[in-house]
Amino acid sequence: MSSIITYLLIYNQYLLNQIYELTLFIAKHIPIKQWAFDDSRSPVYQKFKIDKLPVIKKFIKQDYSFLLEYYLWKYGKPVKPVQRRNGKTIPDDTVCPLCGAPHQYIYDNNGGNGQYQCKICGQTFITGEQVTSPLVLVCPYCGHTLVAVKDRKHFVIHKCVNKKCSYYKNNLKLLPKDLDPKEKYKYKLHYIYREFTLDFFSMDLNQLPSWATSFTFKKNNAHIMGLCLTYHVNLGLSLRKTAEAMREIHNINISHTMVANYARTASVLIKPFVDTFDYNPSNNLAADETYIKIKGLKGYLWLIMDTVSRSILGYQVSTSRDVGPCILTMRMAFDKFKEFPGKALKFIADGYSAYPLAAQQFKIEKDWNFDITQVIGLTNDDAVTKEYRPFKQKIERLNRTFKASYRVTCGYGTDDGAYYGINLWVAYYNFLRSHELYRWKRPLNEVDMLKGADNMPGKWQILIFLGQKVILNMQETRSS
Repeated sequence: MSSIITYLLIYNQYLLNQIYELTLFIAKHIPIKQWAFDDSRSPVYQKFKIDKLPVIKKFIKQDYSFLLEYYLWKYGKPVKPVQRRNGKTIPDDTVCPLCGAPHQYIYDNNGGNGQYQCKICGQTFITGEQVTSPLVLVCPYCGHTLVAVKDRKHFVIHKCVNKKCSYYKNNLKLLPKDLDPKEKYKYKLHYIYREFTLDFFSMDLNQLPSWATSFTFKKNNAHIMGLCLTYHVNLGLSLRKTAEAMREIHNINISHTMVANYARTASVLIKPFVDTFDYNPSNNLAADETYIKIKGLKGYLWLIMDTVSRSILGYQVSTSRDVGPCILTMRMAFDKFKEFPGKALKFIADGYSAYPLAAQQFKIEKDWNFDITQVIGLTNDDAVTKEYRPFKQKIERLNRTFKASYRVTCGYGTDDGAYYGINLWVAYYNFLRSHELYRWKRPLNEVDMLKGADNMPGKWQILIFLGQKVILNMQETRSS
């Protein structure tokens, strides 16, 4: 018996020695810092990263007389006019467009070819040029002025072309050693910044669509409209199935076009109440986008939910998967805060680059600082992904809940159909649907007026009434 124990102890020591040697080998040939983020350091994934914001130098008009007095006070001697030893002169009406210095303080900067430089403020200019640039974008790594290289639909790409920039040199070191120099264009090497030309922060999120009309019940009444919404939204029936259910169950002859008109107008009236409701959100938000079909083409639904209360705070429908709809969705969610939490906000999203790019725009426009935590992939390969995976799973579960009601439609036939369909579904999810968080006994957000309704058609009528009150309050506020 003792010999077996001795043998096992010796074999155990042998295995420990082998593990130690393997650990040394891995640590020598695979740097430990790259274990968790091996893909993120690869130059292949560099193009999907968002660079930090550039240094922004705003234009400030100067006064040359004040600068002359300042130089005299600081250095103890005045700034002398330019001494022209070559006998050449410049026109007497030449004035610096930045500080207003007269021609006595202006250099001929390029040998009589029309470019000048002010001795007082250092501004270079051409005769007659007006310095009206609102800002100058500077590379945060080397201080070189960025150059506009591409003009896209909604933004302009600025690039640092300095070959001595530390950002450029570090990315060159990450390239494969055997890479053909002609194929360097396939990798993102230079620092770039996207300047958006479309102001996504001045758009009115509560603007009513042009096709919005009021209810006119010629043959039916409000209860029948509530029945149509209950079948169409709560039970997920298509427009034609809803019309068929009304005929077969309630003996009410109604067309699917009338059902669509009811749903479309109800969504317009309910949306302001849903968007302005006091959700009292927490500091934990999760965002994701999912695919939908609009007129047979690929569209996108953007959702932001509060992971504590499970309420949907922001939602948008778009035909493109770019940063514009992402900013609008985040604006809708952040409007629910009475005071923006700043760094205390935990915003969890996937690895799509639109989210950190949108966060940069909020920093520029609103001066709001918050971090985007990106949960990448399907497995917990690092500590960050492991910690925030449950938040990401909640928003993924929300996507599946939406797809369960969306799948029966086989896609939306029109843009308006996608618009009102998702508006009604969000209203149903936030205020009418009993949720598992409360053991299926009550919805996520309780409204006193909805508690008194005995049936679902009555609750839809109350939601429309509450939405109408919000619209009237908005109109009174704007008129006053």
